[in-house]
Amino acid sequence: MPKPFNLPFRQIHLDFHTGPAVPNVGRDFDAREFARTMKRAGVTSVTVFAKCHHGHLYYVTKRPERHPGLRAGLDLTGEQVEALHREGIRAPIYISVQCDEYAANTHPEWIARNADSSIVGWRGGKTWFGAGWQILDMSSPYQEFLAEQTREVLARFRPVDGIFFDMCWDQPSASQAAIRGMLAAGLDPEREADRQAYAHRVSLAYMDRFYRMVRASAREATVYFNGRSYFNLSEEVKYQSQVEIEALPTGGWGYMFFPRVVRFGRQFGKPYIGMTARFHKSWADFGGLKPYAALEYETAQMMANGARCSIGDQLHPRGRLDRAAYELIGKVYARVAEREPWLEDAEAVTEVGLFQAPAKHVTAIESTGTDEGAARMLIQLRQQFDVVHPQSNLEKYAVLVLPDCIAVDAALAKRLRAFLKRGGKVLATGTSGLSADGTQVLLPELGIVAKGVSPYTTTYIRFGPEIGRDVPPSDHVMYERGLRVVAGRGAKTLARIVEPYFERAWDHFSSHRQTPPARVTNWAAAVEKGGAAYVAFPLFAAYANHGNYPYRLLVRNLLDRLLPDPLLRVCAPTSTEATVMRQKGRTIVHVLQYCPERRAPNLDIVEDIVPIANVALSLRLAKRPKRVYLAPSRAAVPFQYKDGRVEATLAEVRGHEMVVLE
Repeated sequence: MPKPFNLPFRQIHLDFHTGPAVPNVGRDFDAREFARTMKRAGVTSVTVFAKCHHGHLYYVTKRPERHPGLRAGLDLTGEQVEALHREGIRAPIYISVQCDEYAANTHPEWIARNADSSIVGWRGGKTWFGAGWQILDMSSPYQEFLAEQTREVLARFRPVDGIFFDMCWDQPSASQAAIRGMLAAGLDPEREADRQAYAHRVSLAYMDRFYRMVRASAREATVYFNGRSYFNLSEEVKYQSQVEIEALPTGGWGYMFFPRVVRFGRQFGKPYIGMTARFHKSWADFGGLKPYAALEYETAQMMANGARCSIGDQLHPRGRLDRAAYELIGKVYARVAEREPWLEDAEAVTEVGLFQAPAKHVTAIESTGTDEGAARMLIQLRQQFDVVHPQSNLEKYAVLVLPDCIAVDAALAKRLRAFLKRGGKVLATGTSGLSADGTQVLLPELGIVAKGVSPYTTTYIRFGPEIGRDVPPSDHVMYERGLRVVAGRGAKTLARIVEPYFERAWDHFSSHRQTPPARVTNWAAAVEKGGAAYVAFPLFAAYANHGNYPYRLLVRNLLDRLLPDPLLRVCAPTSTEATVMRQKGRTIVHVLQYCPERRAPNLDIVEDIVPIANVALSLRLAKRPKRVYLAPSRAAVPFQYKDGRVEATLAEVRGHEMVVLE
């Protein structure tokens, strides 16, 4: 792939969604102080706003959408761009797409419609009188309205550094405009699948249109459409200059979203960015300030995975930045700046390919229990992995993991068979490699004979001695329904299924929860044949849903057989994350130890950084390094090199350590 262009490592995404009822907009704005505040905080790029979700514009224009409370003559967008540029700070421009209250109220016929003709919107509840956005239909004349605004922004600020288009998911609609478009395309507006397919066509068409529009105006400008499913990048990356992974851990995304998605998004030869925010909760949380430890952790995760950092904020309507917020951001970004020499052009070193579990791939915030559980488990096991799809370059991996429900068609089966013949290893679980009903084996190399779905909701796993390391000698409950399989010719059963006395029901049950185990069976829980291992349960979804640690031990012990000499070993708590990155002439191991706590019903947060001591690392490396040290302090780390591995012990890990081998 061609080398991507550089983007700054320390960015701010600055919202300004300001309702028309707010007066005195920009009253206290001081362009010089605005830019100098950013400079003092170490910021090198700020995404500023031309148009917000309320549909209002913040620059000098004759268009009626200019914010009615904006001080007369104030070019808020323009002054921000000019002041930032004077300080050497990049200033791409924000434009809201499918959220535009002005357009929705002025042209209600442009609003997207549900199949029952009700409007599509986030009204804060089922009542029309809730506060929230109405969603515009991009197959209506609204698209041309947006194009006119965009052309004006491009002309007014030419050449723009970039355009960030927001709220760009596939929006199905049953509006009159959408119905006409579907009929012209030979689609049936009554079918939900056709409405979804048409919405996707509309999205691809307008992304192509607006991408060309921006690049025709400013050849070097970046263009990004936010709100797209990251797992559609294979199709859509040609419309994206970079990949920005919006993931506010305390805002609904959680702490596993970014590290899961970045392992897919970094594979397309484009710069990639992690976006969190300074808010205690989510966007527009005025007065909500995140603890320093949380923001350090979130940016450390970005650095450890090779991503640029972006921190979200929202400017107060009067135009003055929050002093405390930029003291916090400045402290975090000073830390990032110190580490940039070991971040620039660093690429992830991986040896496991984790297949992405199927999802609708419509919006950016989507997950399945399977992909959540698989990513969490592999991170806890410190496996170095990417998230892949059937068309990915699979040859670069030593092990492929097919979690729970990966459909294997003839083309993928052929690729997997060739992968195994070359010496690669495969771990499959659930119906991966089988028909959906669990009766047919589509990848015979798994070494199993399938007999369909188990009649029991809950069964038990009895580990065999080959995979029993650290497993308590008990029959371990499996809370999710599995399959009935037996080992085929040449395969070995590594764990067996223990079935209960009976299926729990209203008219025959025993005690409070699942029926106790009654009999060990010939049904296999885990099977191994050659380079393939198979588990007869949706193991990763079960781990996401129940967090039962023997499931992780099962995967760990199977991977130990498939990958006996892993790239990295770390002797530390399961909460410790570790990644391996490589620059020319050196390898960097990132070790992260932060523990998010559940401190509210729907909010995990990091408030304290608790150090851990004597963390032993073992890294497979082809040659003995000349030196090993910590970055950015350059303090030497004693090490040994034996049998192709570097062995070292870190006296202390306080949050985030970078171990450099060169």
